[in-house]
This record gives sequence, C-alpha cells and structure tokens, in this order.
Amino acid sequence: MKNGLLQELEARGFINQSSNLDGLNDALNTGRVVGYWGTDPTGDSLHVGHLASLMLMRWFQKYGHKPILLVGGATGRIGDPSGRDKGRPMLTDEQIVHNCDGLRKSISKFIKVGDGETDAIMVDNYDWMKGYSHMDFLREYGTDFTVPRMLSMESVRRRLENGMTFLEFNYMTFQAVDFLTLNKKYNCTLQFCGADQWGNSIMGVELVRKKLGKEVFVLSTALITDSRGEKIGKSAGNAVWVNEDKTSPYEYYQYFRNTPDDLVEKFLKIFTEIPLDEIGELAKLQGAELNSVKRKLAFAATEIAHGHDAAVAAESAADALFGGGKNSDSVPSVEIEKFDAMGIVDFLCAIKMFASRSEARRMIEQGGIQIDGNKVTDWKAVIKPADEIMVQKGKKTFLRVVVKH
Repeated sequence: MKNGLLQELEARGFINQSSNLDGLNDALNTGRVVGYWGTDPTGDSLHVGHLASLMLMRWFQKYGHKPILLVGGATGRIGDPSGRDKGRPMLTDEQIVHNCDGLRKSISKFIKVGDGETDAIMVDNYDWMKGYSHMDFLREYGTDFTVPRMLSMESVRRRLENGMTFLEFNYMTFQAVDFLTLNKKYNCTLQFCGADQWGNSIMGVELVRKKLGKEVFVLSTALITDSRGEKIGKSAGNAVWVNEDKTSPYEYYQYFRNTPDDLVEKFLKIFTEIPLDEIGELAKLQGAELNSVKRKLAFAATEIAHGHDAAVAAESAADALFGGGKNSDSVPSVEIEKFDAMGIVDFLCAIKMFASRSEARRMIEQGGIQIDGNKVTDWKAVIKPADEIMVQKGKKTFLRVVVKH
C-alpha cells in the first residue's frame, strides 16, 4: 500500500526522483522516519527557490515524521559546484555565522523546531567536520570514493569544462559524510534534496551502505522556475526572499498574486496547504475568476511564511493600492534624509529603486515611473520635499519613501 505521505507528495508534484521509492514506501509504512534537508549559508535568508524542499519537509513533519534541518557551515566553506559555471565566492567566517543565523530564522517559519517526537532539530555540519584534519579525513573516507564514480556526476562533469578546483571536487564527499553522521547520531535514513543535488545525495547513500551496510534513501524535488523557465535563485537576480528584512510580506504576497496563469495550479499545490480537492475546483476557474484564485494563493503562501496578520495586512495594502486607496502601511518603505529638492533620477537612485542613473532615466522616458500617482516622463523633473512620497515602478512595484526630519 502506498504510504499517505508519498501519495500527498506525488499528487502535489513534489517528487522528482527517488533512490528506491518502494523501499522508502515500506520504511514510511513501518513507523516514524527521520529525514534531513540541508542548505549552505551562501545568503542570510532562504528564497522561493528553496521552498519546494522546505514545504516537502513541512508535509513530512505533518505526517508524523521527524525533520532535521542542516545548515552547512562546513560545506559553505567549500562551495557547491552543482549547477554552476564557475566557483562560488569565498565567504569569511563572520559572513558564514551571520548567514547561518538568517537561514535558521527562515526555516523556523515553516517547520516546528523543538524537543518533541516530531519536532525538528537544527544542526550545523561544521560541528563535526571541524574536528577532522586533512590527513584524518583522507584516512577515514578516502578509499570510499573512487575518482571515476565522482567524475560521472553531472555537477562535476559540467564544472570540469570551466576549471573545477580541488576544493570544489571535495564537496560531494563532505555531503556524503553528513548523511553518514546523521544516520549514526539520529538514525536518519532519508535525505531530501533539489534535483540539482541528486549526485551529491546519492554519494551519501553509497557511503552509508559501504560503512554501515544499511540502506538509506534520497528523495529529490523538481527545481522551481519562473515564467521564463529560469531557476529561481539569488544568483539569477530574481529571488524572492523568505525573511521580511529582505522581501517584505507585501512584496512576498505580490509575487504570488502575480503568478502566471499557467502556473497557478502548480503553485497552489507546492506553496500552500490548501486541500487537493479544493485546488481541483479552483483550477477549473478561468478568465476574471482566476484573479480570485491568485488572491487565495497569495494569501495562503504569505500566511505560511509570515503569519495570518501579515497576510491580512499585505492583502489589504494591495487592495487599497490597486483600488486607488491610500492605505500604504504595509507597502515596502525606505527612509531618506530630509532634502530641499532633488532631481528625479538622483532620487530614484537614492532610494535604491535603480542601480544606475541610466536605468532610472530609461524607465522615466518609457513612462514607467509615477510619483504620488502622477506619471513622470521628464528625467530632468525635480522632486519637492514631503513627509511621505509614494513611488510606483511599472504596474506592480510600489515603494513608500519616508523623509526624515
């Protein structure tokens, strides 16, 4: 009999690949399973691209299993080559500590952490990897990995063409040792990963089998792409962050509110906990009625990440703005020093709406900027001081500018 969790995950489109789906099904039917998902501290917040794996972990916990959330303080010091054409920037110890703290904040929004039987625990692989000298690590694990097997992995083959370093080549061995360590310490028998982590994760399955003679499992999720089919991630410049200091609840809401029509059903299944039969009915709606479905999607996704009150505020702000109202309390805001008068281009760059003057000028000339509801088409225009200035870029982006006194 197929396990209820697997049925849920399959129906929602989470399952991409499994090392042994029948074996995993049997393990889940036998009793509580301990499973882990890991992420490296390359930033101080998770983003929407991470959420397929994180929502999968949320369902895993809801079905009575125990999650482990691993923040890669050790692997983050190496840099994952998967899906990369060049090496990742080297982070300082201070950056890694700061980023790990931010990732823990992101994770705790989605997963219940605590001491209960199904409460999640958070771990950092630096806690066990820092104890190995280079010689110790090689003697302990060097004979468990063969070079031909490592070279067969897609993440390695792709990077070899661009000068993969010895540092990056070691990444998969570290991740494999993570799985082995978690199996020994917590009886963890399942790793969740994104599709791009498949090769690294399989190495962990093989290492546990070699060292302990046990079978453990990997379950991967498909990568989340945007409307152009591009992977959602901070390196692509299209990230929507989980932590509110990087993406406000209003902006988070608006991201889902603006979901392309052909992705609405998929996003309802992945990013919300709306029951599948209800999603089936919502998916039948078309045309103008689809807007109400997008509102429901945006509210449900925002409620999970930021709580009920933040979702209500974001929805209220969006309704007021796009309905011509004045309720801007939940709109993203920025403070600026008091000024007598300022050119529109300088003003837009000062509030960091654009990275360059040429980009700001081009948007103005195209008619894409409004100040307090009035379109600005002259890039030489001057902004006069006020306590609060509402800036609109395009049709969907708003920023409330508060002038200090």
